[in-house]
Amino acid sequence: MKKSLRYGAAALAAVATLSLASCGFGGSSGDSEGGDGSTTLDLLVPSYSDGTKANWETVIEGFKKDNPDIDVKLEVQSWDNLEKVVSTKIQAGEAPDIYNGGPFAGFVGDELLYPTEDVVSEETYADFQESFLKNAEIDGTAYALPMIASARALFVNNALLEQAGVEAPTDWDSLLDAATKVSALGGGVAGYGMPLGSEEAQAEAAVWLWGGGGSFGDASEITIDTPENLVGAEQIKKMIDAGATQADPGSTQRSPLMDIFVQGKIGMQVGLPPTVGQIAEGNPDLDYSIVPIPTKDGSPFTLGVMDQLMAFENDGDKQEAITKFFDYFYSADVYVPWVQAEGFLPVTKSGAEQLSGEEALKPFLDVLPDAQFYPSTNPKWSAADGAFKSLFGQLQSKPAQDVLTEIQAQVDAG
Repeated sequence: MKKSLRYGAAALAAVATLSLASCGFGGSSGDSEGGDGSTTLDLLVPSYSDGTKANWETVIEGFKKDNPDIDVKLEVQSWDNLEKVVSTKIQAGEAPDIYNGGPFAGFVGDELLYPTEDVVSEETYADFQESFLKNAEIDGTAYALPMIASARALFVNNALLEQAGVEAPTDWDSLLDAATKVSALGGGVAGYGMPLGSEEAQAEAAVWLWGGGGSFGDASEITIDTPENLVGAEQIKKMIDAGATQADPGSTQRSPLMDIFVQGKIGMQVGLPPTVGQIAEGNPDLDYSIVPIPTKDGSPFTLGVMDQLMAFENDGDKQEAITKFFDYFYSADVYVPWVQAEGFLPVTKSGAEQLSGEEALKPFLDVLPDAQFYPSTNPKWSAADGAFKSLFGQLQSKPAQDVLTEIQAQVDAG
């Protein structure tokens, strides 16, 4: 794979100490102990890849060797079904003991979860990167364990930029200029891949709205229709109107668009750590770089996303077993291989230290200190997420102000 990397300001040596900134085993209705006196933990997780089930089975097998009196029943669901499945289980009084998911504020409001500090040892708790723990807090208490992280960076097709006579951009002005010139090369090439379709519109929105100084709000209030966010939304329209993007960005989904980047037909697109592996598999000869996401004024920024593990307070007799499982899973020799297999970034200091020498991950680890997060602890975030996915693509044909106003109205309506 031909690849050059331009890194951010963070030194690799500091990675380890950095604060880094979506059927049924009856947890509450079943017995906490099997007939042989063993404890059974019910684990509900989403599928991140074709290997997710096997990756978890490896963890469970190792845990069982160290804890022969604790059984772990694994259930893997698709992300499309996950939230419906867990909701159905809770309504039936059969919540899983351990759940790997995204939004959790509603569970906290219903007093269903253990506080994080009640289900991990002090040593494990101290190993989490502080900003990720903070992002799992509600009213100062963490109720979810950070599990995996992902950050965004700009993937750049070096050959296309060289043909267009431009360099990798650092701010919006240079991005617009470079993308317009790459698009002008013709032959079906697009300068910037702009996925505003429903798959992940909220992420592309964050790249631009936050990159212009805006935000989506915080744990107490969701704020979409603001002057600060309008700056980024109008810049998106400017990119589209200038022909700097692919055709029909309003309905373009991220995953198939990234496939086109891998094929060498897009000059620049925001990507994730797993994109590195996708390129290695799909087009190992692609000459590309990974650089920080350009912002309005060139200030550092990345969109940070994390999924969580949480423990439902179904049966007090299981608390000790849950703690043992979490402490085992987050030990570096177990956790790091799991994270590597799924292609994400670690949320623990020990994990970051182990992976600090991985060249492919370094650009993402470097930008994590500047990560901003979705306000996922706000109960209205789910409504905001849905509103972005259904409405944000309309920027292609509607005034930016109108789109932000409609999204805010849908959020406020709940």
